[in-house]
Amino acid sequence: MSRQNLTALVTGASGGIGLELARLFAADGHDLVLVARNEDKLNALANELEAKHGISTLVLPSDLSRPEAPREIFDELGAQSVVVDALVNNAGFGTYGFFAETDLKAELDLLQVNVVALTHLTKLFLPIMLQLKRGYVMNVASTAAFQPGPLMAVYYASKAYVLSFSEALSNECEGKGVVVSALCPGPTETGFGEAAGLGDSKLFDGGVMDARAVAVEGYRGMLAGKPLVIPGTRNSVLARTVGFMPRRLVTKVVRRLQDRRAS
Repeated sequence: MSRQNLTALVTGASGGIGLELARLFAADGHDLVLVARNEDKLNALANELEAKHGISTLVLPSDLSRPEAPREIFDELGAQSVVVDALVNNAGFGTYGFFAETDLKAELDLLQVNVVALTHLTKLFLPIMLQLKRGYVMNVASTAAFQPGPLMAVYYASKAYVLSFSEALSNECEGKGVVVSALCPGPTETGFGEAAGLGDSKLFDGGVMDARAVAVEGYRGMLAGKPLVIPGTRNSVLARTVGFMPRRLVTKVVRRLQDRRAS
């Protein structure tokens, strides 16, 4: 990233990968707009980063499952004359279970956060970056984007959207001074699994990455202009080879991984 002081907006900044990405931006001397639902956690992070790195932070508590949230964020920043140079769409969550049995509202909220809010925020901030001929957009997808996910059908589909959307935008922005990068982590120690009800799933049996390590790879990849970053050799190999396997077989394998361990 340039030595010029930039302002990065990070959604889902209160924990996990988002928190670590915020710390990386701050360590490089860049100001931050921190967005998440938990205001107390955001304020604690803001105090930490301001004291340690001497940067400016703006805390904007917001629930991105509300359709009006992206516009509210954009308008608030406009009212304060804050120009966002780097947009990190990290907020997201998953649900677990057979689609026919899972809670409808939870999955509609999932789509609102993982897909609609991400798209809406990008739609609002990207044109300004293109006008200024500089900027970064990082959309946090997942290795789930590369195959269907029985028992997490909506989550996997949402991340496939994020990956496809990001790669298309990366192409559209090529040569225009704006980098669009998709970060696709595999299983990561963030609390995501517990929140999604995956505590007894076999998915995490193969080991998980540390959120800091994932954030570092994503951050460095974005700065290097990479349209796609898959942290971890194992994750990268699996994601890139799955396309050569029969789709039905892939889906069956994922189903076995998603199944709960025998008690």
